[in-house]
Amino acid sequence: MKTLQIAIVFALAVFGGSAFAQDKAAPAPSKEQQAMMAAFERMGAVRPEHKQLDYFVGDWNTKTTMWMDPKAPPQSSEGKVHCEAVFGGRYVESKYDGSMMGQPFSGRGVLGFDNLGERYFNTWIDSMSTGFWLAYGHHDKATNTYAFRGEMDDPMQPKTKVAVREVIHIVDPTHYTFEWYETHKGKEAKTMQIEYTKQ
Repeated sequence: MKTLQIAIVFALAVFGGSAFAQDKAAPAPSKEQQAMMAAFERMGAVRPEHKQLDYFVGDWNTKTTMWMDPKAPPQSSEGKVHCEAVFGGRYVESKYDGSMMGQPFSGRGVLGFDNLGERYFNTWIDSMSTGFWLAYGHHDKATNTYAFRGEMDDPMQPKTKVAVREVIHIVDPTHYTFEWYETHKGKEAKTMQIEYTKQ
């Protein structure tokens, strides 16, 4: 019975209640069904936090700096990113194409705000791995900075996790920076920075 109720609520959320409008003999939704409908609406609502992400929509040029070895000079590369709002502005999807360590490199990411969790998140997949990145974070208005935390698998030590901190700092309408910090043996170090310039 519970499954049937969820199916009814989902149909209402998607079709705007047209199922009931077409069948006038159908009973009015129960209080529980109305509560579920309201919950679905809250979950899918486009909020100011989502509209704030419109900043990232567009085409960007990137300069990436990586510190693979603290004793060696950093490696740098360039690329391009296309970002667009998807699903009615609920997410921003990014498509990166460039190079990494002298090899062609492509990646895909999603940036969004989770209404239920009350937090931002980002995901990432790319052409040099087979894993999936997920991090959660918040936005600080005072500094116009997004800060995320997550964990990644350590390729040098299988089944070992590396704590990661990401920082996105909005510099101005056409520039922002992305910083990636890893913690190894209790010590955090910045291993990557990407500078974005809007085309």
